[in-house]
Amino acid sequence: MTLVLTVLEIVAPVFILAAIGFTWVRLGGEYRVKFVTELAMTLSVPCLIFTALMETEIDPQALTAVSFAAVLAYGAVTTLTWVMVRIAGLEVRTWLAPLIFGNTGNLGLPLALFAFGDEGLGFAVVIFAIMAVYSFTFGVWVVAGGGSPLKVLREPMVGATILGLLFMSQGWQTPVWMTNTLKLLGQIAIPLMLITLGVAVARLHPRGLGRAVVLSVLKIALCIAIAWAAGRWFALGPVPFAVLVLQLSTPVAVTSYLIAEKYGAEADHVAGLVVVSTLLSVVTIPLTLAVLI
Repeated sequence: MTLVLTVLEIVAPVFILAAIGFTWVRLGGEYRVKFVTELAMTLSVPCLIFTALMETEIDPQALTAVSFAAVLAYGAVTTLTWVMVRIAGLEVRTWLAPLIFGNTGNLGLPLALFAFGDEGLGFAVVIFAIMAVYSFTFGVWVVAGGGSPLKVLREPMVGATILGLLFMSQGWQTPVWMTNTLKLLGQIAIPLMLITLGVAVARLHPRGLGRAVVLSVLKIALCIAIAWAAGRWFALGPVPFAVLVLQLSTPVAVTSYLIAEKYGAEADHVAGLVVVSTLLSVVTIPLTLAVLI
């Protein structure tokens, strides 16, 4: 019973905030996803990443280890997912990226924070940054059929990650007034992302839900297995190991749908993956946490 209550305390705020966004739209409320997303991804999330890294007291060696584990895990997920998509006879441009990239921002960051505190958030933002860079380079390239990887250098999250790691490694701190301002901006990121997730799911028009169920289950199982193996391979400690598994087990990211919509890659099918995998996560994430805690 104690374990159940602990898991409930972690996941309830996450899904309640997403449900608020979902209900808000269903009741006819206005919500400008583009504006909120741009505000979060260009301002509040970079502030969250920078301050979380600057103030973290995590051993740099542990961060290095979890970074290498994340890179290895995403490489393995990419390879095996590509094989799965080819065997199934699906179009790589439509299906590969959504099956690789999880919702490590909207869901992964708050879950890591609620489950493992500031230490967990520190590891989570590094994994999130790695995923974001990979998604905005390789992911966009796959969906769009080309593009320059250098575009990722213009992403504020990349600059925030580099600066945060620099400040952390050197033991530097911004002035108190600036730190308080940046932290205040960063604090709006998590509720904004969760509510926006609910809004986005409410507005999607999914297709092919039967196939989406099968692929979503395979994605979750594959990602958890690979993250587990990578974490053990690098002998990660309990918290970074748990955060790695948790981050890779998150459902298909809403950004996968937005990218598919932008580049004409059967966005309705991707929407099906987002909706189904997000609904499945209501069950799979608490079960995963129950094993990890």
